[in-house]
Amino acid sequence: MGLIETASANSIWRGMDYYENRKVVSWAQTGTFAYNGIVSGSEGNKYTVHIETNHPRRSTCNCPFAEGRRVVCKHMIALYFTAVPNAADDFLRQVEEWEAEEQEREKQHYEDLRKYVNQLSKAELRERLYDALVELEERDNYWR
Repeated sequence: MGLIETASANSIWRGMDYYENRKVVSWAQTGTFAYNGIVSGSEGNKYTVHIETNHPRRSTCNCPFAEGRRVVCKHMIALYFTAVPNAADDFLRQVEEWEAEEQEREKQHYEDLRKYVNQLSKAELRERLYDALVELEERDNYWR
């Protein structure tokens, strides 16, 4: 598992924002899969970051979110994308592919729904509509 797979979606997207806004002040490769860097935080703080791409849980950052924990923070992701820019491109490409697949799944779902509704008799359609309206009304009353 890599840094991307280990990080939360929030850390990835915030890290992408930091990468795009060039918040990584300096960095150096310290090993085959290791990088050290300084990343500017949201309030002007500078954080010391160490990432190991082959062992993400060994990565560290002295920010309040990650210090003393085995988590991947936005600063680590920003450093990763800065040091390995094709990883950022790959991630965005994967997101675009997933979104396209999701749109296709949604389109297929609505086509299947239309086929289902079209095969119902008039009486079945009335009964299903009535059940759906009752369920909606009960749900609306529940939240009031």
